[in-house]
Amino acid sequence: MSLLEFQNVFFMDDNRSILDDITISIKSGDYISIVGPSGSGKSTFLKLCCHLISPATGQIIYRNKSIEEYNPTDLRKNISYCFQTPYLFGDTVMDNISFPYSIRNSKVNFSRVEELFTVFKIDVNYLNKDIKNLSGGEKQRIALIRTLLFRPEILLLDEVTSALDVDNSLIVESIMKSLNKDGTTILWITHNLDQSKRNANKLLTIEAGKVKSLEVLR
Repeated sequence: MSLLEFQNVFFMDDNRSILDDITISIKSGDYISIVGPSGSGKSTFLKLCCHLISPATGQIIYRNKSIEEYNPTDLRKNISYCFQTPYLFGDTVMDNISFPYSIRNSKVNFSRVEELFTVFKIDVNYLNKDIKNLSGGEKQRIALIRTLLFRPEILLLDEVTSALDVDNSLIVESIMKSLNKDGTTILWITHNLDQSKRNANKLLTIEAGKVKSLEVLR
């Protein structure tokens, strides 16, 4: 049974076709690498997955119900998007780490925070650091930690290792592999062909707004 399904989805922007008749079924536990040329509609596809934007026509079904029937905030607690360019807000790292707890009206679980800082190889003292003083790679990892404090059912990753060196990219890959093993469904846009096939069970190729192929890797 599908966890997330696109049924003949079209997306337009300024009367220009971005996605053209996308039909795809994503099953619980899938780890799908998404590849294709720049401008082919890959990021638009992920934004549709979590209802950051709405299709022009067609249906997107999550857990057997139209995605538009969900409260957007509640939906994005279960379907989380990590952007290629990380967006941090407030003044400090702690402002960002506390946010997922504040929208759930709960106290910060510092054990969970320390656990994630440890696996991402970041000193917990970074909590007090001004976000203006972070490198691009540090911002990317903080954004990932913020997303993973509460494990989403579906994790959408848009070139999230683009600012990381090889060692940190492999750390992120290892974390995602572990999350997927524990049940999180992952959709990951990447231009790294080796990365795209290393852990995924399916390879989705999007070209010119269309699904060119969906290859089963394992």
